[in-house]
Amino acid sequence: MRDDVDELSEAWGRERPDLDIAPVAVFSRISRLARHLDLARREAFTAEGIEAWEFDVLAALRRAGGSYELSPGRLIRETLVTSGTMTNRVDRLTSRGFVERHPDPADRRGVLVRLTPEGRAVVDSAFTRLLDAERVLLASLPAERHEELADLLRTLLVPFSGTPHA
Repeated sequence: MRDDVDELSEAWGRERPDLDIAPVAVFSRISRLARHLDLARREAFTAEGIEAWEFDVLAALRRAGGSYELSPGRLIRETLVTSGTMTNRVDRLTSRGFVERHPDPADRRGVLVRLTPEGRAVVDSAFTRLLDAERVLLASLPAERHEELADLLRTLLVPFSGTPHA
């Protein structure tokens, strides 16, 4: 089985035989898969009438469980954006009826951002659509190899865990 990256790698190997071009075979494929995933995410979220950033905030709240609420600081850490960006995002999600602000009972000056039933419905539906699209992207890989691929990718990502660009 061959793909476009095989041709690209061969061309580089021919033109630059002095270099070990093995990383090209890995990262060109990851890059191309990332583009397909980005398109699948965009389609899944557009079908629900939300943007990717909206999904990210709503998903962080949904994963929180319980009353589906987090402090703005926690949302910033979950979504890797600045304080000003998060304030803007919460304002916009509030205007859409997807989240509400409530006083933090543990901190009189603080607030908690809580997922509304409407927000929960939209994030649940978008997540279901996203999983369906991701299954399509994985369809050519036998199911018994999914865990192996996840383990290999984890090995590559662990050194970057906790860094802002991760």
